[in-house]
Amino acid sequence: MSVLIIIFLTAVAALFAGVFEKGKFSRYIGILGLLIALYVSFLPECSFFNQYKAMFEYGPNAALFTKISILVTLLLFFLGSFAFSNHRSHQSELYALILFSLSGGIILFGFQNLVTLFLGIEILSIPLYVLAGSNKTDLRSNEASIKYFLMGAFATGFLLFGIALIYGSSGSFDLYTIHQYSINNSKDLMFIAGAVLMLVALSFKVSMAPFHMWSPDVYQGSPSLITAFMMSVVKISAFFSFFRVMTIGFAGIIGEWINIIGVLIIITLFLANVMGLAQSNAKRILAYSSVSHVGYLGLIFFGLNNLSAYNLAFYLFAYSIATIGVMSCLIWVEKLKRETSYNAFRGLAHSEPIMAVAAAVSMLSMAGIPLTAGFMGKFSIFAQAIQYPKMGSFMVFIAVLGSAISIAYYLLLIMMMFFPKESSFKTSERVPLTYNIVAVFIIVALLAMGIFPDLFAKQFGL
Repeated sequence: MSVLIIIFLTAVAALFAGVFEKGKFSRYIGILGLLIALYVSFLPECSFFNQYKAMFEYGPNAALFTKISILVTLLLFFLGSFAFSNHRSHQSELYALILFSLSGGIILFGFQNLVTLFLGIEILSIPLYVLAGSNKTDLRSNEASIKYFLMGAFATGFLLFGIALIYGSSGSFDLYTIHQYSINNSKDLMFIAGAVLMLVALSFKVSMAPFHMWSPDVYQGSPSLITAFMMSVVKISAFFSFFRVMTIGFAGIIGEWINIIGVLIIITLFLANVMGLAQSNAKRILAYSSVSHVGYLGLIFFGLNNLSAYNLAFYLFAYSIATIGVMSCLIWVEKLKRETSYNAFRGLAHSEPIMAVAAAVSMLSMAGIPLTAGFMGKFSIFAQAIQYPKMGSFMVFIAVLGSAISIAYYLLLIMMMFFPKESSFKTSERVPLTYNIVAVFIIVALLAMGIFPDLFAKQFGL
């Protein structure tokens, strides 16, 4: 909880920097606060907060996912100066809202009851409704904000209805009390109905098909840095809360919901990857790519073991930094070309080789090519899922097929950057130094984790 307080206070400080017309310092305040929070996240939790364990507990898994989220947010803040260059009048608000949203995400890592889960989701989501529409003069951004708000509110309705049914059955909001009830009363129809409603609500939040319909439009319309935040940090928070609710709270009725998730995974993998092939806009391709990765992540529910949370963390971290690698490149291209079509990336490698290599390695990692972190992430989850006795092998086969399809649209963008003999970037403007530094970090991290996967555990204090 110490980390949560530090990030919240940092958000307040960044906000007040704008109030006192010092908005240009908000980014630096945010970076400083995140560095302090990252350091504190490696320390033991203060014993003072033990009295709040019934609401929030900073356990080993919560600590691991908190570290990942803070590090990813920190990388995004380093990209912020150039990405938000058109928002100089209200930069402080943007950085503050990102930090407030991160606070909600951290709550989702350690929630102990369903009320805290609801609060965490809302604290995570409400700032994002504003951030999605922060390009006030862009109709797509306005549409993204409204669509995200409406679909988010719709999902919240399902969530609250599900929580009400769970409380009506078990008489408690506590996650472990609900866990015990699910084991002792596995045939309670009202309890099962509540679990299914919560599953649907959280499927909306993680954008699992067919509840993904909002994400391509929202991701395309939002400012690119905000899109990167949604695709990485928000995905980490939402999916881990999904995982935590289903595997702890509803462990006793796993037979009732595992088949539903299996069907959703199959739909997600086929629909997202096929739709990705049909796109000509890089931002929409990455949106459908983000949806498809939810399908791969969903395999974590099959063959559950003691390493499941660790495998999930590894995959999410690999995917998140790969997302930043591609999105940083997209932000640069979008600023210069005012578009994000395939052709906008033509010959990028000739003018900005470091950025192009970072984007290429990131997309190869997303596709699960060997020697990248994405390959090890997929391998660990697939190896776990294949142990599931009933349909594990079939689910892994579908996932491998989905990965094979995804390679096509990743390679198309890579070829557009590297293979034209001449660059289409006829400008003297160079990529900011921070972007190249972040790009080098991402290349090294993805390759190092792909070749030496144990580095992940060592660096995060496991």
